[in-house]
Amino acid sequence: MSKFIVSTDSTADLYADYVRAHDVRLAPLSFTMEKDGVVREYLDAFTDYAQYVDFFVQLRNKVSARTSMLNYESHYSHFEKIAKDGGADVLHFTISSGLASTIYVARQAAEDVKKQYPAFRLKVVDSLAATIGQGELVYEAVRLRDAGKTLDEAYAIVTDLPLHFQYVIAANDLFYLQRGGRVSAASAIVGSALGVKPVLSFTQDGKLSVIDKVRGMKRVFAYALEKMEKFPPVEEGRVIHVVHTDAEKDADELAAMIEARWGTRPEVSIMGPVIGTHVGPGAVAVLWKSKEIRCD
Repeated sequence: MSKFIVSTDSTADLYADYVRAHDVRLAPLSFTMEKDGVVREYLDAFTDYAQYVDFFVQLRNKVSARTSMLNYESHYSHFEKIAKDGGADVLHFTISSGLASTIYVARQAAEDVKKQYPAFRLKVVDSLAATIGQGELVYEAVRLRDAGKTLDEAYAIVTDLPLHFQYVIAANDLFYLQRGGRVSAASAIVGSALGVKPVLSFTQDGKLSVIDKVRGMKRVFAYALEKMEKFPPVEEGRVIHVVHTDAEKDADELAAMIEARWGTRPEVSIMGPVIGTHVGPGAVAVLWKSKEIRCD
């Protein structure tokens, strides 16, 4: 039996070497950067860690960045290529429907490709998150594919996972999220005042919400550890992941604290440019899988 194909847009923030090694079909989104009045478009397809760091350095230097979700034509082209190459069963992951309408565009494009390639069958998974939350779903899909699960079996498993992912996200500057419409202007003003670190999480419908405000990154770490006590990471196949936007020292410190408490060293990675554009530099976030469903 042929294995199903794992596909995702680039908001999953997967490193290029993982994508190649595990045959994940990646649809890169695009972003623009404006410097000295010149606007240039780039693909979210970095291949080197230094490229990620340079992106956030430019944001710190007040270079303006903007994103646009993958449009219909790009989705159609991505799926059509899979179908032309003989791909039939596809499991595709998108950014949260609470943040963008990408999932609906993906579904329409897949339906239209199927008209030309009747054997093409695609199931779309709403990550109800982005970045590492979406990435962890891809990791699980790859494991299921390699274990011989069918498309339908894998879909049933991964669609049960998103609400079991808990988040603590510490943004350094909420104005990046406010510009992208992810949080309100009032939240941005209040959260960015007096050195307060706004703490965010994803709601059950996949929207970003400010859940608390604390002073300084140390208190953010304490907040994260307290939430992990309330919603403990599952022991079997433990999933804990820390991501940052060029704040590697802070991310490593949080990872060490988590390892000391839970005996598991989290994976630490840097966020990609599409989601990083909206979060801004200096942010740190942690995700873990719990038995409990996340709360709004």
